[in-house]
Amino acid sequence: MNKGYRIFSVILTILTAVITGYSIYQIIKLGVLPIQLLIPIVAAIILIVLILALLVLVMAKGTFARTLSSIMMVLICGIIGFGGFNIYKTSNMLKNITTSEGKVANIISVVTLKDSNIEDLKGLRDKKVGVLNTLDRVGTDKCLEAIANENIMVTQTGFDGLIAEVAALYDHSVDAIILNEARRGSIADNEQYSNFDGETKVIYETTYYTDAAQSSAKKVNDVTQQPFTVLISGSDSRNGFAEVGRSDVNMVATVNPNTHTVLLTSIPRDYYVTTECDEGYGCAQGQLDKLTHTGLHGVETTKKTIENLLGIEINYTLRVNFNSVVNLVDALGGIDIEVPQGYAVESFWTNPNYGVHEGLNHLNGEGALAFARERYAYTEGDFQRVKNQQTVLMAVANKALSPAMIVNYSRLIDALGGALETDLSDEEIQALIHYQIDNEGNWKFITTTLDGTGSTEFCAELGDNAYVTIPNDASVQFARTQIQEVLEGQQVTQDAPETTEEPTTEQPQEDVPVVEDQTYVEDTTGQEDVYYQEDQTYYDPYAVDPEYGY
Repeated sequence: MNKGYRIFSVILTILTAVITGYSIYQIIKLGVLPIQLLIPIVAAIILIVLILALLVLVMAKGTFARTLSSIMMVLICGIIGFGGFNIYKTSNMLKNITTSEGKVANIISVVTLKDSNIEDLKGLRDKKVGVLNTLDRVGTDKCLEAIANENIMVTQTGFDGLIAEVAALYDHSVDAIILNEARRGSIADNEQYSNFDGETKVIYETTYYTDAAQSSAKKVNDVTQQPFTVLISGSDSRNGFAEVGRSDVNMVATVNPNTHTVLLTSIPRDYYVTTECDEGYGCAQGQLDKLTHTGLHGVETTKKTIENLLGIEINYTLRVNFNSVVNLVDALGGIDIEVPQGYAVESFWTNPNYGVHEGLNHLNGEGALAFARERYAYTEGDFQRVKNQQTVLMAVANKALSPAMIVNYSRLIDALGGALETDLSDEEIQALIHYQIDNEGNWKFITTTLDGTGSTEFCAELGDNAYVTIPNDASVQFARTQIQEVLEGQQVTQDAPETTEEPTTEQPQEDVPVVEDQTYVEDTTGQEDVYYQEDQTYYDPYAVDPEYGY
């Protein structure tokens, strides 16, 4: 054996041994493999490396044998190193999603009409500026202080409601308004100001930070043995978890690991509920409002409000950044969804480049996001959108638990890190993964959606009337029954009780716009008025920026 080969073989063996030791450490640290799998896997890795080391160092004779054994050693070293790196990324991902942001950004803007000649703070000098008297008072005062620090004097005009403030901007009673950006979507929900983003501009912006709400997880002793509930909350904020936003997706997942049952109970974003929160969160405690507005005061407010609505205890929360759903679905190689008869959509309004046909559809990330956001194409409106969101979440879960995820594992881990945040601990998530691998159980998913009737009511967070969904008491009681059945391991009732109430919107006649040569069709969500041309081609006269409309 020549000296050069001996040096090479020793270095290669040492490198492989170090990488193998590192990878085995990461496997053990991750803690998701059951002992009956962990020991054989670790033993097999060590045995393969030892055999190759013996071949490279001692047994291989001749140029061909040495070359072949060296190539095999390099390949094994690369495979083990790649595996160890991905396991390390998995550990980091679990740490990231179980550690909430330390601070939450609150963005306060000075907004003028787009055709205004005011372009910056200098142009605001001695102008009338609309402010909210009580809502977002902390942010408003900070913004006014920042303006004063620039030696700009303005005249304040106070308003009790958000829509009243916006109306004053449009009728030129004020030259500008101070707006918490988290409320922009609430403005766009109003028919009259649905194009608020396109008709206004931001001339100044300031940001202040508040501490992220501390989790009040009501943990169970063992998530692999005891049933538990998880609030899945999807925010409409553009900048993920570090920015306050409305809670536009609200689902309660009831999980029973003993029966391998998961019940997804979805609640429409506009459900008219009594707001509940702890002292200090600044919510409209005890007042009626849309469920989506509870997110403006943190996920804990949404959680307590839903607990009060359903009469249950929610053990954990899982926040979903739906702007990351594109990367997540693409990392999985796409998802498959089944579209029932009569629910084909040639082109989504949220993204005209995508649609679905009846039967099985394979969707990439953009298509899945458009499908989850769409409401205008369905007569059921927001109720169908909720069902679509359930479908997407279940498809993602099924794909992530399948062997196919191995191909795109690294991309999946990167996508998960930015898409999720939970107060489940690292150990609890590891235990659930361990349990899934150990039992190889197929989970049964059941979905249900709370029903209601459209109406126009006073919303405390807006300080004005707005469209809401009045809860159907029978639907709420049915959801409570289902949740209890899953928790107790009983056969789950899946047929909702018949009701004479239908989720329709009885808007005042004067609120219905008159459109010539068209047929008005009532939108069962009440989000926007839906029209069809005589040829039944759908269009939306109040198109909302998709970034805020999902």
